[in-house]
Amino acid sequence: QQEIQTQYSRLPELLLPWYRANARDLPWRRTKEPYRVWVSEIMLQQTRVEAVRGYYDRFLTALPDIASLSSASEETLLKLWEGLGYYSRVRNLQKAAKTIMLEHGGVFPQDYKSVRALRVIGDYTAGAICSICFEQPRAAVDGNVLRIMARITEDFSPIDLQETKEKVAAYLENVYPAGECGTFTQSLMELGACVCTPRSPKCDICPVKDFCFASKNGTQAELPVKLPKKEKRVEERTVYLLECDGAFAIEKRGEKGLLSGLWQFPNALGRKSPDAALQAAEALGVQPAELCREVHKIHIFTHIRWEMTGYHIRCRVKDNSFTWATPEMLRTTYALPTAFRIFLDE
Repeated sequence: QQEIQTQYSRLPELLLPWYRANARDLPWRRTKEPYRVWVSEIMLQQTRVEAVRGYYDRFLTALPDIASLSSASEETLLKLWEGLGYYSRVRNLQKAAKTIMLEHGGVFPQDYKSVRALRVIGDYTAGAICSICFEQPRAAVDGNVLRIMARITEDFSPIDLQETKEKVAAYLENVYPAGECGTFTQSLMELGACVCTPRSPKCDICPVKDFCFASKNGTQAELPVKLPKKEKRVEERTVYLLECDGAFAIEKRGEKGLLSGLWQFPNALGRKSPDAALQAAEALGVQPAELCREVHKIHIFTHIRWEMTGYHIRCRVKDNSFTWATPEMLRTTYALPTAFRIFLDE
């Protein structure tokens, strides 16, 4: 344990100067305002940095503070988040904003326990906010950090286990440098994102290579260790792209379950033949006139793989049970999740 703690203790002196010389210029790094850092951290969960840039600026232009987020309409909220996926994130973001308005007078709390208690904020996000915004020695331990420390200490404990995360956080919090807690957190994030990557780590330019056991012993590719993943469940779906006078039929999904409360093209479980799809459209009251094309798409969620067959059907009647939207309206007004938006390219 002493040897491991010694390895951890060397991190700040090596990472801080490296980070200052090599850090990417990202918009959320130009601020220590907790609302903005918070929004960036929630957006960056399971999403690439480059994908987040545009969303971050657009979201904060529309909702520049906690008060505006707490009072935003659901349509506005979901449209701003459209394409980022995991829509529960933004719903919980708003719930947390309402809690801050109600219980903290609209001011983001500073103590770790209060931050951690907010909706959608877990140990990692609370650690990131408290270290970056308030200079507290709180570790932000995510997959990047777990990978770095597994390799440096050559630790074969599965990083999926909560006890592994807690162990790494405890070691790190012992070495956080006073006055530079935020920079240290950012340096770990940067090292994991740009150097100590999952595949083909750039060990030759790594600032901590000289005391990394995995680099010394050639075990980088074996670390970190993860528990076996469950197989994704495959679900076949038929999607009806019903068009009438240049507008497409859409409807809202239910309030519970996958993509709850979002707009969708009408769809059903199972893969239907073209004839069966036309019969189904007839039953929907739209009086199908022509089957224009058949389109196949795949969308992968965390635990489910949707294999979709879409039928573009020109119709004679705009049945009132649907909302009818032009492609332009689908781009600008209605929040259509990626699973269905991929059909718009056709």
